[in-house]
Amino acid sequence: MLRRPGRIDAYLARTVLVSTLAAWVVLLGFDVLTAMVNELDEVGEGGYTLSHAFLYTLYTVPRRTYELFPTTALIGTVLGLGGLAARSELTAMRAVGLSRLRIGLGALGSSGLLALVMVVNAETVAPMGEQQAQLVANSAKAGDVVMARVSGLWAREGNLFLNARDGQRRELDGKAWTELQGVRLYEFDDEGRLLSLAEAKSAEHRDGQWLLRDLRRSRFGERSVQVETHASEAWTTALGDEVVSSAVARPRYLSSAELQRNITYLERNGLDAKAFENAYWARWFYPLNVVVLCLSALPFAFGSLRSGGFGKRLFIAIVIGIAYLLAQRLVVSLSDVYRFDARLAYLLPPLGLLAVTWGLFARRD
Repeated sequence: MLRRPGRIDAYLARTVLVSTLAAWVVLLGFDVLTAMVNELDEVGEGGYTLSHAFLYTLYTVPRRTYELFPTTALIGTVLGLGGLAARSELTAMRAVGLSRLRIGLGALGSSGLLALVMVVNAETVAPMGEQQAQLVANSAKAGDVVMARVSGLWAREGNLFLNARDGQRRELDGKAWTELQGVRLYEFDDEGRLLSLAEAKSAEHRDGQWLLRDLRRSRFGERSVQVETHASEAWTTALGDEVVSSAVARPRYLSSAELQRNITYLERNGLDAKAFENAYWARWFYPLNVVVLCLSALPFAFGSLRSGGFGKRLFIAIVIGIAYLLAQRLVVSLSDVYRFDARLAYLLPPLGLLAVTWGLFARRD
């Protein structure tokens, strides 16, 4: 009797895993295909070709797998347990002494393991993939302006190189602009000799031009260095706002370490860090969302899924997923409006769904 539950746990986990992977492949395939079709509209812009569009989409696959997994885990759990219920296998498991909770925890084994894999993916492969995707798109579309994100943000225009520690999109009174922090401008001659180095605390792109703030420029002669400082200076360049803004990664595409650095910088300078805080705490509550969504399928597995077909099971999973997603977005938006802690905003929806699941579970008992 001691070995039987272990076998059943493995069987439950394997069943849910197969269903989850199947749903994952289908949803990811549709998502990638849609993204590829959208990228086709950009073909012909600058040097952007079909191969660039394909490569760009390919680099975004790790990020897409991360974003789709909570939904696919829910669908996989509903389909897997629904199939077992339809074949009366869950009833047989109850007959050998396994409780409903034990069966549910056994089914969560594979989903929990995959959730941890996705967390690692979000901290490593996904951010690198997004950076490479932006590099492919910007390099092709911007012509002689080349963008990259290695050790910060890098851009090249002819013999001029720009390096910024970080950057973000800001908005105030309906106007949006790009702001870079920790900016350095390296100017070289045709033979590769450094002509000047300009260091600015920040650079803003407004009204069609760049403005450098707190600027310190060093001009290098054969045997001399001239240093000049300016409170602000306009910078004329072909480096447009649309190119840089696309290279500045969205908060939800950054790793936790990058998000934390941005939060620290913004708070130190008295700026609004809410967008980065939301993305940061969404990363940490990600495994909890997966577990709670999968648990929400248990009351249906021992009830309505037994007599329902594939379509009914899929419909139930979609309804639960959409309702939960909308509820979470609503609470997070309310936290932005009323300025309460983002951790509370990401904790309330899982607790609410868990309470509803427990109530339905106890009622069926």
